[in-house]
Order: sequence, then structure tokens, then C-alpha cells
Amino acid sequence: MIALFSIKPEYVEKIFSGEKGFEYRKAIFKNDVKKIVVYCTKPVGMIVGEFDIVGIIEDCPNKLWAKTSHSSGVKKGFYKEYFKGRKVAYAINIGQRQLYNNAVDPFDVFDTFIPPQSFKY
Repeated sequence: MIALFSIKPEYVEKIFSGEKGFEYRKAIFKNDVKKIVVYCTKPVGMIVGEFDIVGIIEDCPNKLWAKTSHSSGVKKGFYKEYFKGRKVAYAINIGQRQLYNNAVDPFDVFDTFIPPQSFKY
């Protein structure tokens, strides 16, 4: 299965440069997702690429940071604020990445398009 993620432009750049090896999420999908298609949020507003999922790590935020900070692509302060008050955090281990040669306008793919708050199948 494939999921569509909304990701901010600065993190999209880090994902496709290889600097960001983990995508953090407060909630994770219930279905068996193998690939993530990336919608780069405004001002870009386009579907720009995709990546395979190598695995998903679930742990308390402090332990997850210890396991993933070497390839987080984010500062520790941002990470701590993002997971503030959470007992469980998720890190999607990013595998093979493909940045599209031509970004795709989501309105060319979907009849109506509302960027997902987190993800959609």
C-alpha cells in the first residue's frame, strides 16, 4: 500500500538530499504501507517524489531520539517540542528515494485535493 504524506519544504529538501533518514510521526498508519508519496506543502504545493519504507521504530520519544538523532534532519529542540507530552513516538526509516524530474500538481491526480494533515492512503 502507498500513503501520501504532507511534508514541509525544508524537510522535503533534507529527505531527498539524504540528510534526513527518518520521518517522525505522532501517529502511524494501521495498514501495511511500503511506500510514501511526498506532497511538499505550500508554497510549493506539489507532489515531488517518493520513498520506500525500510522500517518503523516505535518507542518513547527520548529513546527514539537516541536511536535516530544521527540522521534526524531536525534539531533536538524541534524534536522535543513536536513530541511534547507524548508517551509514544514513531520514526519511519527512509529507504530508497526518488525525486521526480517533474513535480506533479495534485489537482491533476485527484478530482478534489485537500492536503492531508498527516497522511492518507
